[in-house]
Amino acid sequence: MDAVVFPGQGSQKPGMGAPWAGTPAWRAVGLVSDVLSRDVATLLLDADAATLQATRNAQVASFALGLVILDAARAAGLTWSAAAGHSLGEYTALVAAGSLGAEDAARLVGERAEAMQAAADDRPGTMAAVLGLDADAVQASCDAAGGEAWMANDNAPGQIVVAGTHTGVAAAGAAAKERGGKVMALAVGGAFHTPLMAGAQGRLDAALAGAPFADAGAEVVANVDAAPHRAAGDWGRLLSAQLCRPVRWREAVLALPGLGVNRVVELGPGGVLSGMVKRIAPDLGRLAIGTPDDLAAAAV
Repeated sequence: MDAVVFPGQGSQKPGMGAPWAGTPAWRAVGLVSDVLSRDVATLLLDADAATLQATRNAQVASFALGLVILDAARAAGLTWSAAAGHSLGEYTALVAAGSLGAEDAARLVGERAEAMQAAADDRPGTMAAVLGLDADAVQASCDAAGGEAWMANDNAPGQIVVAGTHTGVAAAGAAAKERGGKVMALAVGGAFHTPLMAGAQGRLDAALAGAPFADAGAEVVANVDAAPHRAAGDWGRLLSAQLCRPVRWREAVLALPGLGVNRVVELGPGGVLSGMVKRIAPDLGRLAIGTPDDLAAAAV
């Protein structure tokens, strides 16, 4: 059985929508544009890297492209019994599982993006990937930053993301290098999944309170607890908690075989999650669909 997974903010790149423009699935871009009263097509086709790095643009563009590829995958006959998404991608995963309609998810993503942009403007921060260290060493590196850096994403063995103030991430990065790790800055516009996002909590929670979640038709493995969920009543609190708490992606992937999953299909640009899956659970099959050509090859 397959699980579909969706990348989050940071996977965006200029022109990422171009391969899909003119395909039947491109109608999802119009849907998101109408719901949010924004020109999402321009973000996907014409925006430069600096424009896409802004939180309010990155989240909307990434979500819209995820919907496009999801619709195309469904039309091609792909099916799945489980879903998961990395951070923002969790919203698209809920659409894939039938827990949220596309329009309702778009409204939530729009509110989340604007709330997180405001929080990032109010309390600026950044993120960096630490490679080659275990969680204890990364935590010790964050501790050396004096309360201004936190572990934000446990992505894969030897790949953990730290986030915090610019000063804090620099200090944590220096401490990680002293411990033998490598540090790579990430093209994001804030310190996501840390207390610096607390300013976005009220607006996000208000949006979640009005969202019409339904019981899912497939298991969705959540970021905050790495456990599968189907119940409609679970998702308000899980998505709320996700805002300031770490993404437990490594554990989420490890949960998939227990659900009967033997292949993970990534729907989004870049194939980053597929690379993580290879490191986390090498026995799982992997398929990355980022363009119509990838989809055509998968259908053969």
